[in-house]
Amino acid sequence: MAESGAEEKEPEGDGERRLRELVDELYLFRDHYFETHSVEEASRKQADLTERMNETLEQIESLEGSAHNKAQLLMMKGKTLNVVSDYRAEAEEALSRAVKLDPGLVEGWNQLGEVYWKKGDIASAKTCFSGALNHCKNKVSLRNLSMVLRQLRAQGDDFAQNVFASVEQAKLAVQMDIKDGTSWYILGNAYLSLFFVTGQDPRICQQALSAYAQAEKVDPAARSNPDLHLNRSTLYKYGESYKEALLGFTRAAALDPALSEPPLREQQLLNFLSRLNSLVQQKGMLKAKKLNTLMSSIQNKELRLYKDRCYATSKGQHTSLSLKTLRSLNPGPNTGTVVLGKVVFSLTDEEKVPFTFGLVDVEGCCLAVMVYNIAESWGVLIGDTVAIPEPHHKQHNIEHCGKCFLFCSIRVESPLFLVVNGKKQTLNSQAAAVVAYKPQTE
Repeated sequence: MAESGAEEKEPEGDGERRLRELVDELYLFRDHYFETHSVEEASRKQADLTERMNETLEQIESLEGSAHNKAQLLMMKGKTLNVVSDYRAEAEEALSRAVKLDPGLVEGWNQLGEVYWKKGDIASAKTCFSGALNHCKNKVSLRNLSMVLRQLRAQGDDFAQNVFASVEQAKLAVQMDIKDGTSWYILGNAYLSLFFVTGQDPRICQQALSAYAQAEKVDPAARSNPDLHLNRSTLYKYGESYKEALLGFTRAAALDPALSEPPLREQQLLNFLSRLNSLVQQKGMLKAKKLNTLMSSIQNKELRLYKDRCYATSKGQHTSLSLKTLRSLNPGPNTGTVVLGKVVFSLTDEEKVPFTFGLVDVEGCCLAVMVYNIAESWGVLIGDTVAIPEPHHKQHNIEHCGKCFLFCSIRVESPLFLVVNGKKQTLNSQAAAVVAYKPQTE
């Protein structure tokens, strides 16, 4: 957790004022590190921050005699120790003593909540942030409570309700200060969680992306937040904006070389795209005889069977669909059309989302079909016949780190939209029912 801005302050003497200046300078150094250092120096950030933290602690000790508010002194010491990302027992001790001396010390409760968060004691962190809000409504408690709500152990509807509540707390934090980049970032994360709870609703994806963009707009330091780039790349991947996803993973890794997830996710995506690109180009690597047999069987089928099975559009309206070849599809939605082909390969990445398979039609054109919100047991086999009504077509041209991937795909939001071997898919083919959500006006 990271703060930008303190809560309401009590009147301070010269000693307390100097303490606050020292601690504020420390956090300014942390949050704006890349405004005075190059990205190539990222590996030094934690060492530099620890060194600056120790210097600040020494200065705090030298000012103990001039600081008459013991609770404030302990709080500033705890906050100084809390500037690093790892849990510090000394920080917990100092902050616990501070709030015992002054139970109305809102900033102390927020700092103690962050310590518990780092310790993995989520319930105690929630108690701290909720208690701080009982004393004073403030953006730091609101956004930190948003984070905690998403980490509480819960399942099913309880987890979904926690995510909804998380979004509301983050929105309240933003409303208190629309120029606070950290609050916008936390709101983006809340929408990211909601995106998965609601079955990858594209509208919520856009709300998350907008919140991240606003964080960068109002706070230059947000551009140097590796977690922002990592989380946003997750959304880009699900939106099949693969170039942007790869760039985000690269940026996150550069900003914090100690993080293992960004380079791992980048390499996993590169591996997936490389395999997919080869399989599409080589039509599943099937032998010519096998491929020709599959294509001939499409021509011999009663095509009307599939057209009649696909009479429902994505809007739930009944309409007549025109059979089109894969090559004739336009970019984006192809309203009023249906495509038909044979499965020539299947592929999943480490996250198993989306389920991807290759489809070849009567002309021998091959593209990737990416299916989302599938049940774990669902899939298609090589040789299956698949019809896709109103296919959403996309052309991919991705260049990254000297590698190039060029292929076309169809995005399918649910297997329920497919007809496989002449049969509509049942509800058992789709992932567990998701929570209905109606986005509110921002």
